[in-house]
Amino acid sequence: MGIEIMKCSVESTLEEVLKCIDVNGKKAAFLVDRNDIMVGILTDGDIRRCLLDGHGLKEKAIQFAIKSFKYAHVADNPEEVFKLFDYKVSILPILDEKGRVVDYSEYNENMHISVAQPQLNGNEYKYLMDAFLSTWISSNGKYITQFEEKFAAFCGASHGVATSNGTTALHLALVALGIGVGDEVIVPDLTFAATINAVIYTGATPVIVDVEEDSWCIDPDKIEEAITDKTKAIIPVHVYGQPCDMERICDIAHRNNIIIVEDCAEAHGAEFNGKKVGTFGAIGCFSFFGNKVITTGEGGMCITNDTELDRAMRVLRDHGMSKTRRYYHEVVGFNYRMTNMQAAIGCAQLERITDILQERKKLEDLYRERLSDSAIVFQRNNLAKRKKITWLVSGLVEEKVRPKLFAKMAEGGIDTRGFFTPLSEMDIYRQYANRTCEVSHHISKCGINFPTSYEISQEVIDRIHDDLNAVVND
Repeated sequence: MGIEIMKCSVESTLEEVLKCIDVNGKKAAFLVDRNDIMVGILTDGDIRRCLLDGHGLKEKAIQFAIKSFKYAHVADNPEEVFKLFDYKVSILPILDEKGRVVDYSEYNENMHISVAQPQLNGNEYKYLMDAFLSTWISSNGKYITQFEEKFAAFCGASHGVATSNGTTALHLALVALGIGVGDEVIVPDLTFAATINAVIYTGATPVIVDVEEDSWCIDPDKIEEAITDKTKAIIPVHVYGQPCDMERICDIAHRNNIIIVEDCAEAHGAEFNGKKVGTFGAIGCFSFFGNKVITTGEGGMCITNDTELDRAMRVLRDHGMSKTRRYYHEVVGFNYRMTNMQAAIGCAQLERITDILQERKKLEDLYRERLSDSAIVFQRNNLAKRKKITWLVSGLVEEKVRPKLFAKMAEGGIDTRGFFTPLSEMDIYRQYANRTCEVSHHISKCGINFPTSYEISQEVIDRIHDDLNAVVND
């Protein structure tokens, strides 16, 4: 449909505007002057109210038009336009620099606000095309080296080993550390399945323990209770951007000669006592899946300060092939390599990681301020020595309220997510939990993640606030 069918002359009557709306089917019309400069907007609802108030169809429409209307500029990107929509505004005129209406954008019921969405508005396309045109599109190329070195430096580590995803990063780390059959590895109950799966891949036995009530991270007290003479490693998971209590965990590991492998998939840039996560243990593992703080589509990274571990992981990552003798395999390895094209995207993302983290924090602050009078209990952000980052905006709500809130949000096209199902609740992992995990089960049943997509506006958060209160008071 062309823009002309949306326009009416400033001299039009209510009847003429109503006919225009009937023809365009968009429930609105734009009033323009003889130079196509937009001067007002009328909806079918506005005209209906005029008639109910006793006005006639032959009256001039301009006197009833909305003259202070929302609009977008032709230079605005889609994300900026999207932020202008709210539950009152479903169609936006697009104006040029002189105020002439040249197009329109429409919100419809199929529009969807995702829980997470990558920000690809930097050099991603430029670097990706550079990698593509270089023909170095597989597991060799300059961007892989750059991404490894720069991400490791961002975290404060000496070495970075890029992998195909976060799960393979965990598995690679465990194998490089010699963990296998007969060993036990302690993992938290509240985590994504990749954490425990990586342990099972090695043949080792995972040992599931509960989490802290205030941080939702693995509970150091429960770690100590679970240690046996077979315990070889601990995998602290910095869940939903919250750092674990690494001071106590490192002390426990040191006293018991236990290896630490950090799962930092959701915590890029988070800190404990001024030090970034991923650098406390022998190896730190990250994910760059599409919903993470920075992304390569799929992808992961192991970081370490140990030169020998760095070498071992590079060999294992590449089929176990010798670095000095091609096609000579030193160990049984894996194909866990990242492509140069993925790394090119990662390099561009990494250039803006500080800004991305700041934008996410700002968004979480908006949520906290607007929902301060609601039933949401947000993830703690004031725990001693811990500097959490915003991966998803996470909080707790009463268990009986949560499903109603999910449904209400979905009606408005807003995606919300529950927390991870506790490992000990799933049949395939229950055998690895020798103790009750009451805290993780409670948190999982009450947890809710709100969108952190760049398209979230104040109006969307207002809608969430109103919907939440409506559900609670229902």
